[in-house]
Amino acid sequence: MMNQPSRHDGVLLGMILCGLVSVVGLSQWIDSHKPPTNPAVEEEQLYLTGATVKRVSLGFNGLAADWYWMRSLQYVGGKLLQANESIQLDNMSPLNLKLLAPLLDTATTLDPGFIEPYEYAAIVLPAVNVEDAIRITKKGIAANPGAWRLYQHLGYVYWQRHDYQKSAEVYAAGGKIAGAPRWMAEMGARMLAEGGSTQAARQMYQHLYDESQDEGVKQVLQRRLLQIDSFEQREFIRRVLGEYSTRTGRCPASWKDLTASLQSRFKLEANTAAPLDPAGTPYLLVKGGCEVDLNPRSLVPYR
Repeated sequence: MMNQPSRHDGVLLGMILCGLVSVVGLSQWIDSHKPPTNPAVEEEQLYLTGATVKRVSLGFNGLAADWYWMRSLQYVGGKLLQANESIQLDNMSPLNLKLLAPLLDTATTLDPGFIEPYEYAAIVLPAVNVEDAIRITKKGIAANPGAWRLYQHLGYVYWQRHDYQKSAEVYAAGGKIAGAPRWMAEMGARMLAEGGSTQAARQMYQHLYDESQDEGVKQVLQRRLLQIDSFEQREFIRRVLGEYSTRTGRCPASWKDLTASLQSRFKLEANTAAPLDPAGTPYLLVKGGCEVDLNPRSLVPYR
């Protein structure tokens, strides 16, 4: 009598294993014999989304949310590998990432308290679809009203749209949340006073960088901080160019004409005396030497 349940359990386990082997074999056979399909259409059919996947996840919502989050990163990574041009995480509009918003949306539907997909949506999605970025970040705030960092991210998205009034309102609201740092409220006031200034931008990027736990997001923000440094450097170089033109009546023939004015502030390239940008790439003289521009090889974002 004691051995009968064990034999019965063994039979059931064997049936389950046989079933799994059969499913794997059948799936492989179907994959090898199915007719050719349009890859774009097939890609669109890979996923269940939103409430549908929540119903079929059998209570394993957290695990399913992790899978959709990882799939979001793999999806972006795959697109980057397939691209024939250099693409940066802060401007992925050329990649046609039509599945990114649905993937992030599904991850946060499965687990509304999962903060990382909201952060990714706010930093990466604006270049793809700013309305999706706003919608998903607002969804995160509704599900996590005490998460002040989501207000920070939403304020950032509005700032990118040059909607400084809305950005200020969001930062001010986030600053009232228990545990929010004092600079949240200060940022709200700064958006109203000088939302488009480079110093306001630097402060925003630095706070986002300091608070982020995602290395990919931190890389994006580090490049944006380099961009702010470059904006200020190019303004200085333009003043030097203007002073040279006023003094000599012409634009400089080469960077060597400006060595005395630039060497105290910049590292200069050995052969050309070109000032180096924050990423260590020489700036270019353009428009007959009357203007300065980024080198296309630079890691500093152009826009």
